[in-house]
Amino acid sequence: MTDDALKDRPLRRGWTTGACATAATRAAFEALVTGAPPPDPVEIALPSGKRVAFALAEFSRGPDDACAGVVKDAGDDPDVTHGALIRAHVRRAAPGAGVSFRAGDGVGTVTRPGLPLPPGEAAINPVPREMMRQTLAEAAQKLGVTPDADIEISIPGGEEMAKHTLNGRLGIVGGLSILGTTGIVTPFSCAAWIDSIHRGVDVARATGLSHVAGTTGSTSEAAVRALHGLPETALIEMGDFVGGFLKYLRSHPVARVTIGGGFAKMSKLAQGRLDLHSGRSQLDLAQLAETARAAGADAKTTARVAHANSALDALLIARAEGVDLAAPVAMAAWETAAHALGATDIELEVIVFDREGRLLARAPFRKARDA
Repeated sequence: MTDDALKDRPLRRGWTTGACATAATRAAFEALVTGAPPPDPVEIALPSGKRVAFALAEFSRGPDDACAGVVKDAGDDPDVTHGALIRAHVRRAAPGAGVSFRAGDGVGTVTRPGLPLPPGEAAINPVPREMMRQTLAEAAQKLGVTPDADIEISIPGGEEMAKHTLNGRLGIVGGLSILGTTGIVTPFSCAAWIDSIHRGVDVARATGLSHVAGTTGSTSEAAVRALHGLPETALIEMGDFVGGFLKYLRSHPVARVTIGGGFAKMSKLAQGRLDLHSGRSQLDLAQLAETARAAGADAKTTARVAHANSALDALLIARAEGVDLAAPVAMAAWETAAHALGATDIELEVIVFDREGRLLARAPFRKARDA
């Protein structure tokens, strides 16, 4: 297939870790009950009711247990778990005992309050748990047994993969989470990241924090932390998803919110963008030039800003002429962020940093409802 054909074809959807774990669980349970090899491919129902089939990557059986694995296919989504083996180790439980879940190698354990699961539980989220319960109930009915089982989910190498996620910040230790609400991964939806942002807010609220900070990267995070002395649980790595962060806070408020980021991304926020990714929103240099003009730039400087190579170039052009471009950007970014928070009493500030984490400008704390 040519590069142009690859570029033009529809993006391929994939499967969540929860769907893969459910398929592996179904296969292991059926093999354990029947004593025969499991169905391959194995079919499960998604929460929507749609039935899908998964090929098995491995299978083994002992006298009292069975194990099956499915390799996760995330489709065209750049998912850290794409290609990972999702393994289910299933043991029969006493009739009436129900279904229990354990974290195996590479699956994390919850250690902080505020998440959908209490501390001490395996990081297997509620929807995947329900998917596994339902598939066991279906299989048990077909085979004439009770749907009672102990399920251990593992992901070889998951602890290392988890270093590239927000699990550590959320207090999920030892590995990855088993996720998914639909069973399907939509490419580039970034649903897992946005969900992690929401869970970060939940953890901060549950631990009694009154001030959280959303930052666009590690430099701004370190600068905000130094400025306010915030604990790690108050620092939300929102990345480009400032809208996802602020809209969740609108319905899950805390007393104070700081937004911190570099000049380029805060300039986009100032221009009304709530998704700051370079591929999904572009900086309007003509609008930035108008901001420079309003800040005192002469016609020549304004024109140079309008034709700058980048936001940083525009900042340096303005600075060389004694024009403070960062201050009006911070104030306009505050207005955008405040509107996203709605008419709430949340006190909001916006801070703009340079690439070294030095403070360029600051829109001080005010209630969002004052926007």
